[in-house]
Amino acid sequence: MNKNWKDGLNLMSKVTPLRAWNALQVVGSYWYSKLSGQATHYGMPIAISFEPTTSCNLRCPECPSGLRSFTRPTGMMEADLYKRTIDELADRLLYLIFYFQGEPYLHPSFFELVQYAHDKGIYTATSTNAHYLTDEKARQTVESGLDRLIISIDGTTQEVYQQYRIGGKLEKVLEGTRNIIKWKKKLGSSTPHTIFQFLVVKPNEHQIEEVKQLAREMGVDEVGLKTAQIYDYEQGSELIPTIDKYSRYEKTGEGYSIKNEFVNHCWKMWHSCVITWDGLVVPCCFDKDAHHRLGDMKKQTFRELWRGNLYRDFRQTLIRSRSEIEMCKNCTEGTKVWA
Repeated sequence: MNKNWKDGLNLMSKVTPLRAWNALQVVGSYWYSKLSGQATHYGMPIAISFEPTTSCNLRCPECPSGLRSFTRPTGMMEADLYKRTIDELADRLLYLIFYFQGEPYLHPSFFELVQYAHDKGIYTATSTNAHYLTDEKARQTVESGLDRLIISIDGTTQEVYQQYRIGGKLEKVLEGTRNIIKWKKKLGSSTPHTIFQFLVVKPNEHQIEEVKQLAREMGVDEVGLKTAQIYDYEQGSELIPTIDKYSRYEKTGEGYSIKNEFVNHCWKMWHSCVITWDGLVVPCCFDKDAHHRLGDMKKQTFRELWRGNLYRDFRQTLIRSRSEIEMCKNCTEGTKVWA
């Protein structure tokens, strides 16, 4: 059976009648809101992202963690806050991402947190730079029940890899990947579904076929080619690819602009959210510095904030005019798909 089909079937196996009903409520209320012009919401999130930590060992140039540019503090998520939130959402929540900013494997209780969600039948995923996937941690990863592991590999040679993954060692990534594949085989596990994520930038665009070949040779389940978000793209950047298919930006006169049509709606506010390490609830992964704080899990239940005035007003702004929200202007959610 195709490995992607196995992953899809694994995800579908997590769907319960209540989770299916919740998804119908979320989708229905989103379309009703679009048609009526009035932000209406039923149900609870289908997916959430939890941030284990903002700490990171690398210094990637387009990442707030790497640049050490946050205005919010750096820290580790408390297990009690996490478990209380999962307990509240578990019966309707389908998909949980253990990642926002930072390196998840730096959290000392990472495997315990994954296991807690896994035991409640929630599909779990994380993204890592793979520098901490020792033999022991690879075994714990497989045993935790993690469903999806995204491994960032932005070059097939050290010279190219280090141009974006500043401070990183490609051999550590490959060693960690080999450890995961080894323990999946040893334990007879089809999970985690392992993905090489290749952020396509100008320095590595010539290695796209090479990373696909490397994945096949190592037994990695999938390769994901990701376009890069550039914060100051207007005057161009050495990171913008020359291959049009993998660039979010195009040359216009003396500068650059986002090439895809801006669509004035976004359904993320209906189906998902992000919870920072210290319990702040923000709209989506584009709010990296938590400017749009819609609630605080240290002070209220999730249901209270999900139904609260701050969320209602934010959803209404999106229905009225997404272009009013600054962070949305460099976002591809709701835009046309690249060829």
